[in-house]
Amino acid sequence: MKQRRWPRRIAIGLVALCAILGTAVIALRTPDIPVATLRAKYASPASQFIALEPGTALHLRDEGPRDGLPVILLHGSNASLHTWEPWRARLNAAGYRVITLDFPGHGLSSPVPSRDYSNDAYVRVVEQVAARLGLTRFVLGGNSMGGGVSWLYAHRHPEQVAALILVDASGQPAPKGQDLPLGFRLARTPILRTIGEVITPRAMIEKSLKQSVSVQESATPAVVDRYWELLLYPGNRGATLDRFGSYVKNRPRDPGPLNVPAAIIWGQDDRLIPVTSAAWFSARLPNGRVTILDNVGHLPMEEAPDRSLRPVLELLTQISAAGTPTKSA
Repeated sequence: MKQRRWPRRIAIGLVALCAILGTAVIALRTPDIPVATLRAKYASPASQFIALEPGTALHLRDEGPRDGLPVILLHGSNASLHTWEPWRARLNAAGYRVITLDFPGHGLSSPVPSRDYSNDAYVRVVEQVAARLGLTRFVLGGNSMGGGVSWLYAHRHPEQVAALILVDASGQPAPKGQDLPLGFRLARTPILRTIGEVITPRAMIEKSLKQSVSVQESATPAVVDRYWELLLYPGNRGATLDRFGSYVKNRPRDPGPLNVPAAIIWGQDDRLIPVTSAAWFSARLPNGRVTILDNVGHLPMEEAPDRSLRPVLELLTQISAAGTPTKSA
């Protein structure tokens, strides 16, 4: 008789556990922030919202002199175009035209109905932006995930890319047998994914950001708020989990060498993508120059904008002096 009671006790325990988890989720739930509220705070007079496909509004900024050399800058995972503001202001002042955008599922850009947030999909986004702006030749750069997208784009459209800027970029294939990062594994677990879509404490984002940078002063309360609040754009958390969950299918492959002038910039203290990746890119970019920044982490453009921009300005001066043709409508 005692043995027969165990299934009932287990069932009662599971019900109780589910009730406790449900109560916790309700208590800790972090609601989305309305789109209008986020646009009022994080858009600027330069912000444009363009429709790439039905149901998708892309946040884009095109700033600086229209006759300046165009520079497209792509942000990393869970970041936004705001990550480039320190560089953008300096580049505009130096006479360059700077185009920044929020990838779908990031910042003020809406998620996509297809739920495809792969690098291939983001390459297609850049193709559409370049076509929309009438750009046929430009400098392309990116940080982290945005660097991986830039690397892939340059291989597919070498005739368009006058120079490449890789800042702590993804793109190097992971060694065989390497375990998936914890976040990617959690995104593939249904119950944990559900919790991740509704519980996003600010403290978690603050801890993650401060672990990503070496210059702690760059992770100000306002910057933490920006990363956290833009993640609460309706649908962005689900898009993040979609992206993480599809990592195995979309993991990077080596596309081979590329003959394009390049600035390869890395923070020596990067804990997310090791500085050894700079050498991997350098081996595939014979016209690339590597700059390693001491006491800087994963976000050099936010942590040390002047130091990290110096090799970029040298590259852009070289491209401009060579008379690299550019065209825009």
